[in-house]
Amino acid sequence: MSHYQRIACLCTEAVETLYLLGAQDLIAGISGFTVYPPEARQHKPKISGFSSGKLEKILAVEPDLVVAFSSLQSDILKDVAAAGVDIQHFNHHDLAGVLRMVRVLGSLTGKTDAAERLAAELQVTMDAARAEAAANDAAGLPRPLVYFEEWNDPVITGIGWVGELIALAGGRDAFAELAVHKRAKERILADHREVAARAPDLIVGSWCGKRFRPETVIERDGWQDVPAVRNYGRGHIIEIKSADILAPGPTLLTRGLPQLQALIRQWHADRAAGALA
Repeated sequence: MSHYQRIACLCTEAVETLYLLGAQDLIAGISGFTVYPPEARQHKPKISGFSSGKLEKILAVEPDLVVAFSSLQSDILKDVAAAGVDIQHFNHHDLAGVLRMVRVLGSLTGKTDAAERLAAELQVTMDAARAEAAANDAAGLPRPLVYFEEWNDPVITGIGWVGELIALAGGRDAFAELAVHKRAKERILADHREVAARAPDLIVGSWCGKRFRPETVIERDGWQDVPAVRNYGRGHIIEIKSADILAPGPTLLTRGLPQLQALIRQWHADRAAGALA
């Protein structure tokens, strides 16, 4: 059976996954936002941004398949399809979708065995985290309330896979009810004081495309009594890089989840030591 030989990846998680599957030689071009693995940025031509891309630049690498993610890349995919090139458009918003993506890319590249191994490894990671959180529950340890901010102006939160990661790590998503909304504009908070009203124990920021600035968060009107702000000096407000938690590929579990687990373990340690303000 023949498989695709020249794949243009408009999303960073596809690049990461193809490298993990051992299919990196099939990658003809990558998104300029690609972070993992670092060697991809060194050796693969950059052919697009995330929400923008020129058809001519994509077609210049002569792809037989273009892989993309989210509705933000729909318009460019229409042009790619009109040009006669096959497309694979992912739009998952949960961790189950990450595993599906791994298996689909394995099938498209003839790497089905590698895809099954990778999916199994990711599942083991999830199961281990879930078991640790369950052990804490059984021991009577409370789950901290975690507020995740993916953008600051306007304030956006509640992305589905992040809520799942928070739960796996042993926490509670402060805005879990927003996870049903797929589009970011549907998860905008009308007033940032809604966050303060929920009094999160921990705050995680990941502002896509720019550095998270916790000092601006703690200065927001009405946030001074938020537990995470009161314990800011103990590291209860952190940044997780967008490449680790906003790109819905294996990195969510290999990089994003461990950082959330470390944050929650520290919170438990501070609580046990009576160090919470």
